[in-house]
Amino acid sequence: MTDDLFKGLKVIDCASWIAGPAAATILSDFGADVIKIEPPGAGDPWRASTPVPGKTTDYWWQLTSRNKRSLAIDLKHPEGLAVLYRLIASTDVFITNFPLPVRERLKIAAADLQAINPRLIYGSMTAYGEVGAESARTGFDATAYWARSGLMDMVRASADTEPARSTPGLGDQPTATALYAAIVTALYRRERTGQGGIAQTSLLQNGLWAGGCFVQNRLFGEHVVPRPPRTQAPNALANHYRCRDGRWFLMALHNELRQLASFLEAIDARHLSDDPRFATNLARRENAVALTAILDDVFAKRDLADWRPILEGAGVTFGAVFSVNEAADDEQSREIGALVPFADGKGLTVSSPFHIDGATKIAPGRAPAVGQHSEMVLREAGYSADEIAQLKGLGILG
Repeated sequence: MTDDLFKGLKVIDCASWIAGPAAATILSDFGADVIKIEPPGAGDPWRASTPVPGKTTDYWWQLTSRNKRSLAIDLKHPEGLAVLYRLIASTDVFITNFPLPVRERLKIAAADLQAINPRLIYGSMTAYGEVGAESARTGFDATAYWARSGLMDMVRASADTEPARSTPGLGDQPTATALYAAIVTALYRRERTGQGGIAQTSLLQNGLWAGGCFVQNRLFGEHVVPRPPRTQAPNALANHYRCRDGRWFLMALHNELRQLASFLEAIDARHLSDDPRFATNLARRENAVALTAILDDVFAKRDLADWRPILEGAGVTFGAVFSVNEAADDEQSREIGALVPFADGKGLTVSSPFHIDGATKIAPGRAPAVGQHSEMVLREAGYSADEIAQLKGLGILG
């Protein structure tokens, strides 16, 4: 195997916001040539999003648009659409998350483009799927992935608290990975059969997949109730606890038969082994509220830094609750290639979440300015200088 697995693979990213473009970003990480289509002027509206009020730094744009070349073209104009059609003839993958009615109106639906290039893989991302009464509805990951799927309801602290808000991209990034998987699967089929096709996924379907454990309960007829508050969790040994310094950690001691004795000894609570309330798995479940209260008192006596070596020494699986600031500074994340430097050496970015043995991802390049590569892309497609000047004169080319 060599570097640049997708070298020579031509991809058009005609999507906006996160989920669609991020799928193209993963392809670019492995060497695909990704052309970002965006309207002249302000470009993709995602460019204007910033997590810091008062700052114009395009943090989020850099994450999902790295390695791409920008072609700013007005697809509403017949000659602008003609440019896209000309590019499609030699394109391997086309990605969009425009609403279905918009695709029909712009004449970039799957049928339009596959008529030009039958080998084309049409990567399609929607909010609620491509059939059914709601297929034309618009949606973001917060509405379709997070709220509609039941996740927003199930992760609230208790039934009495407000539903939990999602963070930007919480559903978009995993949905992008699913779209990438669908595209690569379709490419595999094309290698075997020569057949192009539609590779599609939706925010709703990915939300249901992410919350699949509880959804499956319901599909088998169970009535799924809101999760109880932490102090009433059904398993005190798979719960989160607060240390003396205010830091939290999540413990997951699931192999109780093998681990319980060493755990209780490590936290200086051997006496609990003799307590009939906690003598068996069933008893511990029936008395989980009492055991949680006891462990609350135990863990409140030391700082997280003190508990780390104690729990690790006892072989307990646990994880400290990191802030985003800590997660971004995590050395382990750097070691595994989850956080990688930009090619120019200025700062880091979040890499796509998997690796292929023997294949090295390309060093992430900075996201392009609006239309930065318009002329280059058109020259590669065979446009003459006069034709490019004409498109500029008509205001079609940015």
